[in-house]
Amino acid sequence: MAEEEVPASVEKVVRIQRVFINLLDTYSSGNIGKFLSNCVVGASLEEITDEEEEEDENKSASPEAASAKLKEGTFQIVGTLAKSESTRLEFAVETYSALSREELLMRLMECDVVIYNITECPQQVEEATWAVSALNEEISHLEKRKVFILISTVMTWARSKPLDPDDSEIPFTEEDYRRRKHHPNFLDHINAEKMVLKFGKNVRKFETYIVAAGLQYGMEGGLLHTFFKTAWLGEVPALSVFGDGSNIIPAIHVLDLAGVIQNVIDHVPKVHYLVAVDESVQTLEDVVKCISKNTGPGKIQKLPKENAFLTKDLTQECLDHLLVNLRMEALFVKENFNIRWVAQTGFVENINNILKEYKQSRGLLPIKICIFGPPAVGKSSIAVELCKYYKLHHIKLKDVISEAIAKLEAIVAPQEGGEEEGEEEEEEENVEDAQELLDGIKESMEQNAGRLEDQYIIRFVKEKLKSMPCRNQGYILDGFPKTYDQAKDLFNQEDEEEEEEIRGKMFPFDKLIIPEFVCALDAPDEFLKERVMNLPESLVAGTHYTQDRFLRALSNYRDISTDDETLLNYFDELEIHPIHIDVGKLEDAQNRLAIKQLIKEIGEPRNYGLTDEEKAEEERRAAERRLAREAAEEAEREHNEAVEMAEKIARWEEWNKQLEEVKREERELLEAQSIPLRNYLMTYVMPTLMQGVNECCKVRPEDPVDFLAEYLFKHNPETQ
Repeated sequence: MAEEEVPASVEKVVRIQRVFINLLDTYSSGNIGKFLSNCVVGASLEEITDEEEEEDENKSASPEAASAKLKEGTFQIVGTLAKSESTRLEFAVETYSALSREELLMRLMECDVVIYNITECPQQVEEATWAVSALNEEISHLEKRKVFILISTVMTWARSKPLDPDDSEIPFTEEDYRRRKHHPNFLDHINAEKMVLKFGKNVRKFETYIVAAGLQYGMEGGLLHTFFKTAWLGEVPALSVFGDGSNIIPAIHVLDLAGVIQNVIDHVPKVHYLVAVDESVQTLEDVVKCISKNTGPGKIQKLPKENAFLTKDLTQECLDHLLVNLRMEALFVKENFNIRWVAQTGFVENINNILKEYKQSRGLLPIKICIFGPPAVGKSSIAVELCKYYKLHHIKLKDVISEAIAKLEAIVAPQEGGEEEGEEEEEEENVEDAQELLDGIKESMEQNAGRLEDQYIIRFVKEKLKSMPCRNQGYILDGFPKTYDQAKDLFNQEDEEEEEEIRGKMFPFDKLIIPEFVCALDAPDEFLKERVMNLPESLVAGTHYTQDRFLRALSNYRDISTDDETLLNYFDELEIHPIHIDVGKLEDAQNRLAIKQLIKEIGEPRNYGLTDEEKAEEERRAAERRLAREAAEEAEREHNEAVEMAEKIARWEEWNKQLEEVKREERELLEAQSIPLRNYLMTYVMPTLMQGVNECCKVRPEDPVDFLAEYLFKHNPETQ
């Protein structure tokens, strides 16, 4: 049957190019979209050779595969966004946000395949049911076949009764989908499944499919992200397993789910309900223990299921998936589809690749730094600041030795509590080894006046660098190694013979612990002596900064630095070129400039970023700084206004004073200028004028002005 279907479907598949996926900026839909954007239409109809499978695995492991440009013949991805402010998605031809239902239907009608993913956002169930109903109503207007795929979850099978009450290990397959019973929290999901299947019955132009996906993992997230993050941060002694951990979780790598979707689009199978899970049968305990062992403390602790609700990063939907107990087998997918599996054998078997892609996708790569230089140059103070900025582990020789000896003493000390036989035998061997090592350390310190031999120091430091916290976040190695031989012994590869054959002339080194950045600090002797002399007496007492010890340490360092083979030579041979910083030239007692320069060379931190508490603290500090800045600006503004007002009043008073002075001078000038004129008037004008006025008063003429004028004319002394 399947062989007869292929030729018929090839002709139709070629036309399927435009694919709509909802919420392209979420974990599951985003990875499915990226995957399909790199798939050639109809490619899954061909059998996969072993060579192609290996080549495809290499491509999927590299981040370039996700961001590759659209190739000719690949699926054109369009879709909606969960957040309108999301950055542009390289793999998508078009993205939409805040569309009305009418506009969304127009976009869906333009696509050959419509995929609705309801595994991450339950709110999308309603939109998915609307979309399939709206498209069903438009069947008469469809020019070519349209495929609708609903990516649902195996939680719609969560309460299904066993196929055989006497044998609970018989897995469910696609054929049993009519017997499925849903989890109470996934009622909407199973109703959506039923509706999608109903609309696809007996309609040639409208094919509908359900893909019931297991718990999704892989790439940058998934439902196991919380466990990965907790393990990577290393802040808890053990990862939590909720309940007894014996529940079997059906799961699938998100890229394998994308492969199933690709095959559904290409094959257009007659079976409309598909199960997408890998071949593993793994319990919650298996999964959590695997994460803890490979990237965390290596231990687990079983807690009551109720405690799961106290974990703020786990949503109700996530908890439902983690606590489900279900055996499922993707029989149809395994027998009929051509999938380039990423994790066919399951999570535990492929943990190394899963961890690698998780860390690469999230940029969780360790920063490994080695700082060395003469005494008092500022190695430790710079290391402390860099550790704070990059959240690294500060490796100090004294602490490493103390910690290692304390661990050995704890192993040797009698253990309380009963243990199993196998564990007891192993524990006895560990105790014997620890006791032997402690005796060797004690003997070494007695023979060397309290100092430990290099072989023990290098062993302890190497163990520390290989510890999970240093492998996860990285480290700053402070002041060790000091010599070429110490560096060679510390960073060498343990399987030397094999590595020699592979590497040829270059001596082997352990990639896991070799530093990525080497910082060589230096300063003139006079500068260092002056710095030590200026240190407070309380700080110097009992340290190597006392005069004799400091000068001896400085002299030893200079002697080592002039050898034929130095620490710098070692790293140069490995092409790890040190960052040279002359602290003496920077003239910065706090080493702020040196730290700034190193941060510029090393780059951005490679971790999860700030925690919620750190974000809140940062926001609080930012608010305090803003309020302080605003208060200072307000005070400065008020001060400036007061100064300006005082200056304005002073200028106004000065102006008024000058105005009064000008008026006085004008009055005096007018008075001085009016004296001759007054004398003239009093002598020649006023006597005749007064006579005329008196005469006018006596006569009282009708026109006194004319009378006065005629009087003055007649009695003008000059005319007389």
